[in-house]
Amino acid sequence: MATTNGEVVSNKQVILKNFVNGFLKESDMYLKTDLISLKVEQGSNAVIIKNLYLSCDPYMRNRMTPVDDPNYFPTYPPGSPIEGFGVGKVVESEYPELKKGDLVWGVTRWEEYTLINNPQTLFKIQHTDVPLSYYTGILGMPGITAWAGFYEICAPKKGEYVYISAASGAVGQLVGQFAKLLGCYVVGSAGSKEKVELLKNKFGFDDAFNYKEEHDLNAALKRCFPEGIDIYFENVGGKMLDAVLVNMRVRGRIAACGMISQYNLEHTQGVHNMINVIYKRIRIEGLLAFDYFPQYAKFLEVVLPFVREGKVVYVEDIAEGLENAPAALIGLFSGQNVGKQVVVVARE
Repeated sequence: MATTNGEVVSNKQVILKNFVNGFLKESDMYLKTDLISLKVEQGSNAVIIKNLYLSCDPYMRNRMTPVDDPNYFPTYPPGSPIEGFGVGKVVESEYPELKKGDLVWGVTRWEEYTLINNPQTLFKIQHTDVPLSYYTGILGMPGITAWAGFYEICAPKKGEYVYISAASGAVGQLVGQFAKLLGCYVVGSAGSKEKVELLKNKFGFDDAFNYKEEHDLNAALKRCFPEGIDIYFENVGGKMLDAVLVNMRVRGRIAACGMISQYNLEHTQGVHNMINVIYKRIRIEGLLAFDYFPQYAKFLEVVLPFVREGKVVYVEDIAEGLENAPAALIGLFSGQNVGKQVVVVARE
């Protein structure tokens, strides 16, 4: 932990060593200890937060490889701390909307303390009767992603057939529970027996399968959905998306949230069954949580009561200590995590 020395403290950081090709490794990141002043320039509007919880998310891998596309997230500069979503406590503020002691969530850096020059992007946490770590997940970016992708993009109806890949992860577990609350038939896939049992017994999915044990994904989906799929919440891409397209129903909807199977590949896989989009009039729409941040209050009105009343449960996989953050992030791509992967930097 950081040790104070007047207004200057030590600040442990996780640094990206170089741009990454192929599969992410722990050696692509390293720990460094720097110094940071806990004073911000008067009138600067900046804040300093003490990071409490950090979110590990698959999209972060894409930011480690240069992408020449202004529509995507900026690439991490090598030699700098990794950036991502997190929960923190304000320790110094020149921003009128935030004061010392306020709890916030939003984009921060993988370090103990972060100077944030654009604090208008932070969300002040008003509801502390739920675990603070939930603001990295169900009440943060993954929660908004699940809510917007399912309700806003897929426009679900009671009784529809819903399939979710990577269903035990930060987003998938929520989509499945939202769909069950609406009265849909829900099937999810995951990568272990433990996760399949979690989907059925904890999250209430109607059925689930381990994709690693299926030699024919098309056959697995036909077994689970003999009448076809109305809604597919896409988290995987590649061969899974190809199999789903064959099994979609007419006027089916696909919310493209992520494609984790492709993130570590130097040459991404193609999709061969796109002709089904024409014949079945399938609508595919991508989503980024940032587009829906202005609707955060509306989102909370729906999801917070679900949490408080126990209608939706949330499973987290907790890694203790910033030094364990690189391994936690890498674990996402081999399915090591069970539920939302969170790193605890400090417990206030």
